[in-house]
Amino acid sequence: MLFYAPYGSYPSNELNPTAITVKMAKILVTGASGFIGYHLVQRLLAAQHEVTCLARKSSRLDRLAGLNVRFADGDITNAESLSAAVRGKDAVYHLAGSVKSLDVDQLFRVNRDGTAHVARACADQLTPPVLLVVSSLSAMGPSTPRRPRLASDIPAPVSYYGRSKLAGEQMARQWADKMPITIVRPPIVFGEADPAMLEIFRPIARCGIHLVPSWRTHRVSLIHAEDLVTELILAVNHGKRLVANPTDAVAAGQGCYFAAAEQDLTFPQMGRMIGEALGRCRTFVVRVNAVTVWTVAFVATAISRLRGQSFYLNIDKAREARAGSWTCSNESAVRELGFAARVPLRERFAQTARWYRDNHWL
Repeated sequence: MLFYAPYGSYPSNELNPTAITVKMAKILVTGASGFIGYHLVQRLLAAQHEVTCLARKSSRLDRLAGLNVRFADGDITNAESLSAAVRGKDAVYHLAGSVKSLDVDQLFRVNRDGTAHVARACADQLTPPVLLVVSSLSAMGPSTPRRPRLASDIPAPVSYYGRSKLAGEQMARQWADKMPITIVRPPIVFGEADPAMLEIFRPIARCGIHLVPSWRTHRVSLIHAEDLVTELILAVNHGKRLVANPTDAVAAGQGCYFAAAEQDLTFPQMGRMIGEALGRCRTFVVRVNAVTVWTVAFVATAISRLRGQSFYLNIDKAREARAGSWTCSNESAVRELGFAARVPLRERFAQTARWYRDNHWL
């Protein structure tokens, strides 16, 4: 794996011609106990790197049990707890974030302020590490069916979650003149151990029904977790870096990458492909009108508040579901990083279905 020389020893946002191959790098991963973090940590360990996982006292570390990782006590919402964890690291993969919350302020405390704290902790180091910020397509907003989102587009998030992730990107950019920072914005991520995609697999597995939140034809980009991890590592090693004060859209998009599979799908196509992966001869696509989507979202949110537990379906997610297409172009990742999702979506869905069944999630 390649890592760049200390920041400042080469021109900002240019590849370092003297980068050397190292057998083992010291890496910090925030959000390592999550779904994507689980896949990333395994890949980094397989490459013989020294991996430290930032963990709160309340973190569930079941997925990391038995792995040869180190743990650092810390919380991204507590700036003072991060300095020791970041010290001496060659790279920091910042995956920690809040996807669903009953409290909008909490989304911003984690996704905006937490990212700011991580970026500052890195910038305060004598030799700052490469910081890789995992954001989201939600930070850019929906696309059109015919034109995917580009990194140079003007962001237009439609949900509080998307706004909080965009705010996190903006906080990280404030330190772009002090250290190398790259952003990757995934679309829908799925794969083994993913509880979110399970909510789509389950009704298809049980009843052969796939719900689509619109009467119109919208398209979505997807990426399997293993392919996303490949791009994250490539982005750390070879990615361009953020420009601190961009003067135009092209400069603003530099150092930002989308991650997507080889094809976009309509919502019905996605459901039928999942049905095939589950061995169903036929999957029935049921289109749901706006009134039903909003009603279910309001009821789910009300129940969440009563129970004090966030659900994946809520009003904020309904805003995204009703916004239209969510597609993105990974052309810059292909051109600048050499990225390619080498396993077709159809096989990735089958792989995910097998894992769900083997682990009794379905």
